[in-house]
Amino acid sequence: MDGGNLKAGENTYVLDGTVRAGILGVKMVRQNTVSVIPLGGRYMPATGDTVIGMVNDIGSSNWMVDIGAPYPAPLHVSEVPWKVAFGDTSKYLNVGDVVMLKILMVDESNKISVTMKDSGLRKLEGGRLVKISHTKVSRVIGKSGSMIQMIKNITDCRIFIGQNGQIWIDGDGLNADVATKAIKMIDEETVRSNLTERVKKFLEKEIPQEEEDEENEEGDE
Repeated sequence: MDGGNLKAGENTYVLDGTVRAGILGVKMVRQNTVSVIPLGGRYMPATGDTVIGMVNDIGSSNWMVDIGAPYPAPLHVSEVPWKVAFGDTSKYLNVGDVVMLKILMVDESNKISVTMKDSGLRKLEGGRLVKISHTKVSRVIGKSGSMIQMIKNITDCRIFIGQNGQIWIDGDGLNADVATKAIKMIDEETVRSNLTERVKKFLEKEIPQEEEDEENEEGDE
């Protein structure tokens, strides 16, 4: 890539006036900054990330949550919105429960601290979990949230996205199926052109919009 006025962003560097990719991935240019979205690799938690995970073990004063990272993510009773007595953890969260968390800190020894005590963080009831590559999360969200908002609007589903690649979808059975397929389509076809338009066509084909019904209602008035 010719450097020009472009700046090197995440996973890129400048050599001899040219912005070069540091890893194999997809090029993205935003506000004169070139970044590369990696095509693979495990999720590495970073402070401030919002993630979705599943409880896979319970202790007397904490829960172990699988967030898809190489290291365990213990959720301590001091970091939940409930007052939990010692030994009563199973009254609030059980193995298999899905939670939305925030990464508080990752120290030098890769010890992860997480919390549920922040705006929007919660236990996610019902719905389904969809796993994609964490490197494709930005494509699912889209520029200024355009892609995920389009999926929500057409499918009428509630959708929460974790930066670890875990996505929670809740909606009518058929609509939730279509939303899941659309998100998997983005995950699998990131490098293809006109992705937004192709996803829109897929959604409108699977879930026809109610324009005809609205026109009929207007005609009856």
